[in-house]
Amino acid sequence: MQLKPISQQVVSVVGASSGIGRITALEFARRGAKVVVSARSESKLKSLVEEIRSFGGEATFYVADVEVFEQVKAIADKTVEVYGRLDTWVHVSAIGIFATFDNTTPEEFKHVIDVDLLGQVYGAMAALPHLKREGRGALIHVSSMEGRRSLPYQSAYSAAKHGVEGFIEAMRVELQYEKWPISVTSVKPAVINTPFWNNGLTKLGVKPTGIPPYYDPKLVADAILYAAEHPTRDYLVGDVAKILDVVQRLSPSLVDSLLLLVGLDLQRTSEPKSEDAPNNFYQPVAEDERVNGDYGNLVVPSVSDWLDKNPLLLWGAIAGTLALAFLAVQVFKKEE
Repeated sequence: MQLKPISQQVVSVVGASSGIGRITALEFARRGAKVVVSARSESKLKSLVEEIRSFGGEATFYVADVEVFEQVKAIADKTVEVYGRLDTWVHVSAIGIFATFDNTTPEEFKHVIDVDLLGQVYGAMAALPHLKREGRGALIHVSSMEGRRSLPYQSAYSAAKHGVEGFIEAMRVELQYEKWPISVTSVKPAVINTPFWNNGLTKLGVKPTGIPPYYDPKLVADAILYAAEHPTRDYLVGDVAKILDVVQRLSPSLVDSLLLLVGLDLQRTSEPKSEDAPNNFYQPVAEDERVNGDYGNLVVPSVSDWLDKNPLLLWGAIAGTLALAFLAVQVFKKEE
């Protein structure tokens, strides 16, 4: 499957007003792609387009709510109307509520599913006809490590991300069976330092936080741009995401024990915050168009992500490790 170089692509980024979506749109534009950005906030989208155009990039925006299929379809149609085609669809939009399951109302749980799961479903439904018409392209869905392992206080978000994994796995096989050269990627970040933690609705009585360490939003953008040129099935972003994935496969009960030990306490800060505080659960938070959140002091680098984008070095590292292990065994035998 051959994807176009980013410099030749038309890319639609859904959920681009802040955080991962915003830095992703900026990076696509810096690499020469024509970009259509969408979100609920017109003012944030305008500032993003202005920023892109300030360094010579090409961009336009479309205001849409991903809960409404007709509005999501209009994003894809607008992309084709302005730039003549669609090559890559990146779906980032997400909201969160931090609360115990029994303190989450049916309406709140459904709202998270409508945005975080059905919004992604609508995105794929809207983009696929245009990608098929082009005869190739990429669907890139930003899921979460919570699509592999649910976390306490985030039952609705985790349920939505598990749903994202379910529908794209089925869709991917159907496309392969019909021999469509369309890449379908699930990007699963670990905890990322974006305004997500600032803007989520909290019923914990305090400002929520992810379980550290945090990773830089650009790390996710780099993964998305890599997947836009290199067909990739799954991309776990951040060393912790990969470690958690392995441990969850080996022993879910061990992960349960670790979360009981530290997972609930580490999601609560000491800063009081009521559920009436400004949040983006139903409406955008005015003027909050940042890429980074409040936890920059907890951000760490990720070695595995660098190796993922340099497969020759990855295999070299594996070979080197195996060689050292072999030598160690030989030395041990001689000493016997």
